[in-house]
Amino acid sequence: MMYDYHHLPHMKQQSKSKKALWTTLILTVFFTLVEVIGGIFSNSLALLSDSAHMASDVLALGLSMVALYLASRPPNKTFTFGYLRFEIIASFLNGLALVIIAFGIFVEGIRRFIHPEPIDFSLMLTIASIGLIVNIVLTIVLSRSTKEEENLNVKSALWHFIGDLLSSIGVIISAVIIYFTDFYVVDPLISMVIGAIIFTGGAKITRESYLILMDSVPSQFDLELVRADIRSIEGVEDVHDTHIWSISSDHYSLTAHVFINEKVQPFCVILAINEMLEKKYGIKHATIQVEHASFHNHGEYGEQFLHKKNEGTSLSI
Repeated sequence: MMYDYHHLPHMKQQSKSKKALWTTLILTVFFTLVEVIGGIFSNSLALLSDSAHMASDVLALGLSMVALYLASRPPNKTFTFGYLRFEIIASFLNGLALVIIAFGIFVEGIRRFIHPEPIDFSLMLTIASIGLIVNIVLTIVLSRSTKEEENLNVKSALWHFIGDLLSSIGVIISAVIIYFTDFYVVDPLISMVIGAIIFTGGAKITRESYLILMDSVPSQFDLELVRADIRSIEGVEDVHDTHIWSISSDHYSLTAHVFINEKVQPFCVILAINEMLEKKYGIKHATIQVEHASFHNHGEYGEQFLHKKNEGTSLSI
């Protein structure tokens, strides 16, 4: 059965994002294996923390790929908004994984401060240098993708690789300092700095995803300003029960109830509101319910509205 969701397509194709994520996933799986082996043999916590981060990238990219493919499926009678929200669920899990990894790095870093361990400098530096090149390439690929197509999943993946890029730089700095000074506590110190960067990115993605999952008003919209603009439409006397939320990173919806002047054609009011919302705010999926306080029960709110309206009518007479 076909469903007519003509205001807004509840699905995404995003071929450029898919290509970017596939490229990133293949390179990440390869280098994660290299870094895990190198970290074990060199005994470098900074390198192992970076490999743990890379392993989380593999999981994050896998979730992102699933989300992209699900998002391309059309809505049905059960999932009337399609599968777009899985993009946000995957982003939330990715961000949460980053936060947990950061805490693990802090704990191990503290342990290494108390009990420093010897490190194979040459192997540590070699693996970190390869990692730097790989992470520069992956960061560029994902950065270009986010500029071409809006996708919170790709943004979360980009944050993973920005953390990886900084991790590789940190490991190289750590290796050079250890080589010239034998100051082995630099390794856990650098790893904790890496952990702080990872935590920052993870917390940002987790918060952004959480707000979408909670159907909060997207940050770019001022609810009171939107209500005021609806109220300014000719024939609209009051706006209430207004909701704005995001299904995914660039799919916005709005519902609102409006009291209108009984002398005005309601279809004209709805058309004017929808045109204003799309042109000014980019909101294409809006549902406007036309009401009248005299026969739609609104309790005390409706009584106050009618009282004010009657007072205004009396004064005008």
